[in-house]
Amino acid sequence: MTCSFSKKEIEAFFSRLQKLEPEPKSELSYRNPYTLLVAVVLSAQATDKGVNKATAALFPAVDTPEKMVALGEAGLTQYIKTIGLYRGKAKNVIALSRALIESHGSAVPKDRAALEALPGVGRKTANVVLNVAFGEPTIAVDTHIFRVGNRTGLAPGKTPLEVEQKLEQCVPAKFKLHAHHWLILHGRYTCVARKPHCPTCVVRDLCRFADKTEEPPAAKLPARKSAAKKIAVRKPAAKRPRAAR
Repeated sequence: MTCSFSKKEIEAFFSRLQKLEPEPKSELSYRNPYTLLVAVVLSAQATDKGVNKATAALFPAVDTPEKMVALGEAGLTQYIKTIGLYRGKAKNVIALSRALIESHGSAVPKDRAALEALPGVGRKTANVVLNVAFGEPTIAVDTHIFRVGNRTGLAPGKTPLEVEQKLEQCVPAKFKLHAHHWLILHGRYTCVARKPHCPTCVVRDLCRFADKTEEPPAAKLPARKSAAKKIAVRKPAAKRPRAAR
């Protein structure tokens, strides 16, 4: 499994993203590792903005597995019903909260296998928690990173796991801690799905995407017309000599 970019290109790619955002942070709101885990589970097929709106009222009241279990599935749905697939997510959040209490002393485990064993938690969610909560240099491949990896040619793959494995191999150690967030932000705000903002992209010259978008042509302005109309100045007519009487 080889990288599509040279070492020099990879260095330039991440150096430029780093310059834009030296210390990137998750755009999900959370209070502790437990609320981060809940927020990431809720964010599946939903926007961070939508999740933050729902959890703004939830997390001040419920920030531990015990409080979540006490709230119950019906109570949780009242907070998160604006989020897509909220019924299934509520069921998983209550189930994973019970599992944390029963198997992990109410603490979020710092272990991928243990995280993935929790209801509603897959590889991507586990990677996010390990990276954001525990500072592990993991790379969680979501829809944005999958698109950026394939479109730019940095880490093409047919599955999220394949893209993740290529990134793990290619990204230099000094960039790995924040690579996840840099790629997400790039995909969310520059290399967007429908029409990427190639003219303002800082890695445009490195990107392998063939159909780069161009700056729209400058609109041709109509020939300027003078707003003031020319007024003909008439000379006063010469006075006729008065006819002799």
